[in-house]
Amino acid sequence: MPTLFIRTLLIYSLMFAVLRLMGKRQISEMQPFDFAVTLLIANLASIPMSEPAVPLFYGMVPIIGLFIVQRLMSYASLKSVRVRRLVCGNPLIIIEKGVVNESVMRSANYSLSDLTEQLRLKDAFSVSQVEYAILETNGSLSVLKKSPQQGADDSEKGSESAGADGANEAQSLQRAGGSNGSGGSNGSGGSGGRPALMLVADGKIDPAALERAELSRSGLAALLKSCGVRAEDCLFALLNDDGTLHIQRKAGKNGCSEAAVYDLNAVKRRAGLIGLSVGSGRDGQSGKRGKGRGEAEWK
Repeated sequence: MPTLFIRTLLIYSLMFAVLRLMGKRQISEMQPFDFAVTLLIANLASIPMSEPAVPLFYGMVPIIGLFIVQRLMSYASLKSVRVRRLVCGNPLIIIEKGVVNESVMRSANYSLSDLTEQLRLKDAFSVSQVEYAILETNGSLSVLKKSPQQGADDSEKGSESAGADGANEAQSLQRAGGSNGSGGSNGSGGSGGRPALMLVADGKIDPAALERAELSRSGLAALLKSCGVRAEDCLFALLNDDGTLHIQRKAGKNGCSEAAVYDLNAVKRRAGLIGLSVGSGRDGQSGKRGKGRGEAEWK
């Protein structure tokens, strides 16, 4: 028993020293390589502590070897951009100029639920509030929100555009770039008293969101039809608390997607649903449009 206790103290002291020398980063801040080394060290340390028949030396040497490998890789990453990209990867632009990059999300195995969850952790309760969202190499999401002045300018442009071309407002989904194109949506929805409601996610209608929005499936279909899109063609349809409807199409075969932000009251009038209470719509922002690049790589 005393021997087992001493072995445990020695392994613990070695692990403590190795982890301290590896750096003070938390688990959530580790690069994949560092995280893998940490898991391997923990697994190797448990063997000599739990099995007295295994020589202590057999547990300590692999731990020290992994530490040396980790330090060498960290030094190489600091000195070489190529090695750093190979070991750590590149940041990925999930949202660029207000446009969700569907192809980037697919390559990163990132779902809309993952995206909205991470945005809420950054106090962004609507995709419409975000100008840029970057998936860092350690898995965290960095968010740059749209400025209030930008939202105000977009509202003015949207109102002027609607007044000049009201007959074509239902076609205001503008092309948003895939890998080389540009497009997107402007505006800053979801800043009111409740989070934005994801009515449609990846072509599927959310019944719970419809119920909260006091909207039926037929009513939603009429709203989307007046905007020239069907539910199954939507990457998402978002009802913001400021009375705007943010819609983005799924990417086509050419990798391009289409997105726009509509004034809810204007859409309801076109769909013949002006008497229906949906969310908290307001007048004055009709068919806001904008463009943004949708490149699937960090530059």
